[in-house]
Amino acid sequence: MTAGTMNRKLAVRAALKAGVLGVFIGIIPLLGIVLTGALAVYFYRRESRFVLPAALGSRLGGAAGVVISAINALFTIAIIALHAQQECVDALLKIAEKYGVNAAAPRFQDNIRDIFTPSGLVSFFIVAVVLAAVGGALASLLLRPRHPRM
Repeated sequence: MTAGTMNRKLAVRAALKAGVLGVFIGIIPLLGIVLTGALAVYFYRRESRFVLPAALGSRLGGAAGVVISAINALFTIAIIALHAQQECVDALLKIAEKYGVNAAAPRFQDNIRDIFTPSGLVSFFIVAVVLAAVGGALASLLLRPRHPRM
């Protein structure tokens, strides 16, 4: 394998594993998505024993972000199909109040409602792919051997 290529089969498997775990890691706002991209690079490196350059690590992390977005979209579409948006909004507002957020603010409530709209899904997709790509690039840089063999 050359420095500019990666095993696609291993990359897809690593992105899928990291993306599924990223749904749960995503509980940590923003940082969870970055960690998901890093996890994809870690899974790939563990399977292939190949150190990815930052550009390929970024692509692999971005792929994990796409997986997170797809799973999020499936859940959101199911919530919309079951007409359970208001119940979800109420639950999210209660969780926010529990953590000390002013959930009574109209702007905050509007932002929560926007999660269940097509534009909210697109926004989440963009944020997830970008943050996971950053995580993948950082992980590929941090997982490099300290003293490359000559």
